[in-house]
Amino acid sequence: QVHLVESGGGSVQAGGSLRLSCAASGDTRRPWCMGWFRQTPGPGNEREGVGGIYFDGRNPYYRDSVKGRFTISQDKANNMLYLQMNHLKPDDSATYYCAAATTCGSLDAEKYAYWGQGTQVTVSS
Repeated sequence: QVHLVESGGGSVQAGGSLRLSCAASGDTRRPWCMGWFRQTPGPGNEREGVGGIYFDGRNPYYRDSVKGRFTISQDKANNMLYLQMNHLKPDDSATYYCAAATTCGSLDAEKYAYWGQGTQVTVSS
């Protein structure tokens, strides 16, 4: 098992930046594939994949709407995952979650076994 805790959310104006962090503990020696997801409130709103990164820290991948604005990185020595978000838009407002999976390359939430509690991001226009 791996335990995940997100931090770094907040309120910013459109065009601003935020950096989310995800601290992992537990079985961190396993080669987890990590991802960031977001979810807005409302019936039928599912968690959508923002991006992910392979267990070796290479080849991050992103959903089209955040490419060029968001960057995923990790500090494996300290079991940290980051999401740098630049040029934020109101549509980016959501609760953001980090998650861990045993297989890489997917932004399908069902493939991720472990989740953090989420951190709220609000972008005002």
